[in-house]
Amino acid sequence: MKRLFLLSLLFLVSCDHDNDPVFIPVDETIPTTSGQLFSLADVPEITLEFPLAEWNKLLTNYDLNPKNEKKVVSHFTFSLNGNTIQLDSIGLKLKGNTSRRRPEGNTGGLHNPDAPDWHHCHFSLDFSKNRDGQRFMGRNKLSLKWFKDDPDYVREIYCYDLFKRNGVWTSPKASYCRLRIKVAGDANPAYYGVYAMIESVDEDFIVSRRRHWGGQQGFLWKGGYGTGDYNADFVQTVSMGVEDVKLNPFESVYYAYDLKTREDELAAAKIGMTQFITDLNTKTGDEFKTWIAQKMDVPLFLKTYATNVMVGMWDDYWGNANNFYFYFAGNGRAYFIPYDYDNTLGTSYLIANSGTQNPLEWGPMTNRPLITKILAIPEYYYMYKGAIDRLVDEERDLFAPNRSCPRIFGWQNKINSFVWNDTGEDMVVDDRPAFWSNQPNYKLLSGNDAGCADGVGNYFSSRIASLPW
Repeated sequence: MKRLFLLSLLFLVSCDHDNDPVFIPVDETIPTTSGQLFSLADVPEITLEFPLAEWNKLLTNYDLNPKNEKKVVSHFTFSLNGNTIQLDSIGLKLKGNTSRRRPEGNTGGLHNPDAPDWHHCHFSLDFSKNRDGQRFMGRNKLSLKWFKDDPDYVREIYCYDLFKRNGVWTSPKASYCRLRIKVAGDANPAYYGVYAMIESVDEDFIVSRRRHWGGQQGFLWKGGYGTGDYNADFVQTVSMGVEDVKLNPFESVYYAYDLKTREDELAAAKIGMTQFITDLNTKTGDEFKTWIAQKMDVPLFLKTYATNVMVGMWDDYWGNANNFYFYFAGNGRAYFIPYDYDNTLGTSYLIANSGTQNPLEWGPMTNRPLITKILAIPEYYYMYKGAIDRLVDEERDLFAPNRSCPRIFGWQNKINSFVWNDTGEDMVVDDRPAFWSNQPNYKLLSGNDAGCADGVGNYFSSRIASLPW
């Protein structure tokens, strides 16, 4: 490991922007406790350093269109256990749907070095945007998310970790980091506190799992909301394309099914997606059962959805037909990729009470054929129930309170001293859901199993106690 790190140091990039250093691409290796980037045993430091003009561009572009996809230039530094990797001229943009924010000040303002008004926000990093072939530990992109509306600082971390423990290899990976923002000319960087570091679902994500779904890259779609109030319900086939987000919001076009790979082959990708949706909705009986078994890894999909409903994920396909990826792989099968798990573990909104909702009737029972038609097949119905039973088994290190609570306590204990920050936001780890949750009394580390009907409810024990079998 020491030798690998010394070799990687030969390729580190200078932080001197004025000299525009020469970059030699390399898959860097840096020692971590577990030998991998997304290790929950580590809390590395990331510093993003911006030329003043680039930081101000980030602010003014947000004012023109908060959803803009324009990237600015930043320098990237990753530090862990006394070792450092630096990359020059990465691309950076703000990210998030309803959670997207301005990182400093108010509309119209530029950087204020004397009295900056820092704000937490999500960032998306693109390491090869300005330097072809540049990678960070084999990855082209990385997401950094603040713990918006999650005083526990664990929800997204817990869910992605649970997917991994449960064998859902289609899930992204995630861990903690500490984030600093440096604007050129400032005496000191701004400390943004503890962030979630999340694997991006992109071409590298596909390649890293190629042993599961074949080497030839397929078509990756992101499901969400499209222009005209369309959503990714796998019923409509109208809103399908490559999103075009401009600085002028009135010129921007959004699609419910947004193609993310092989974008120059949109016509072929649309034919495949349209045929899948058509067959999904028109085939019935034994014909449908045979077809879906050929087109999807149904046991994996049901394992994914068992995990979804147990963690209380209402903001995805079976909820509002939003926040998921769907991949048509080279092996001829399609795969559901879970995504965006910050509003879980007792934070309810569209569902009246995510801690007690029947997992067999989790979301809408119409216009969600991808899940409802599969569960209508007795074999898959019982497979789904079995996947839930496996999750709640106290002998398995999965969802049961005696397993979940120690993990959460350990993570919180590891990051607790790092959460103070220069934004003045989210300064304390607190055991409660988001302030806007329709069930504000859920706890993760205490409470009863009454699902908030009798005072403070523990989410894990309430979820298990509410199972109707």
